[in-house]
Amino acid sequence: MEVKDHRIEDILRELQINSEEVIVAKNGQIVVEEETAGGLDVLKIVRIVHGG
Repeated sequence: MEVKDHRIEDILRELQINSEEVIVAKNGQIVVEEETAGGLDVLKIVRIVHGG
């Protein structure tokens, strides 16, 4: 069965994650929201913590 690639921004939206608050790595490399990910890709979503 073939798994269709999805844009990172669509995956984040589906998970209800604000893309402005996270950094996404695909297979160990930081990627932009326009990048796509498929069934064999490993995504790591890291929330950005900031303060004053």
